[in-house]
Amino acid sequence: MCLLLSSVVSILELKTYDVIADMAEPIQQLTRNNQHQEMESIPFTLIHRKEKFGELLYEKRLYGKAKWACIKMQEQQYEQSICLGFMKLMKYICEQNSSGLYLGMTIPIVTLVHTNESHSEITRSVTVAYYLPELLQEQPPQPYDSDIIIEEWPPTVVYTRWIPSEQLFP
Repeated sequence: MCLLLSSVVSILELKTYDVIADMAEPIQQLTRNNQHQEMESIPFTLIHRKEKFGELLYEKRLYGKAKWACIKMQEQQYEQSICLGFMKLMKYICEQNSSGLYLGMTIPIVTLVHTNESHSEITRSVTVAYYLPELLQEQPPQPYDSDIIIEEWPPTVVYTRWIPSEQLFP
């Protein structure tokens, strides 16, 4: 989690994008609440695992129907959209919801990149999504931020590949 938060801050600093002052408390709360608590992973069924010389190349997974808190962003730069979307979701996770409670962190945070209607070009529009913890799936707390919507996603087959953080952020 610390790597994710430091990456968010690094990207924002790199793009000279001002971090909103009211984000300090949610960042501190998220860090504080997750020090002694496991982050919940999105449940899935492993369909296939491909390895080569003992190294994992990819996994084919089935993710079940689930509810997600989603926000669609369209900033000038892709990184800004992801960071600002994550910050808004973080506020929702950290008590800015109808329950008034910290919801708990789930991993991964998903980013959907949108294309134009003909699917020939990537647009600047992205959706940042937070899987609602299992205990909240039936009745998710409603966000105070009207830009965040609760969506139910159908079962989906996903191909995943693990990339070490040192390769992403050298």
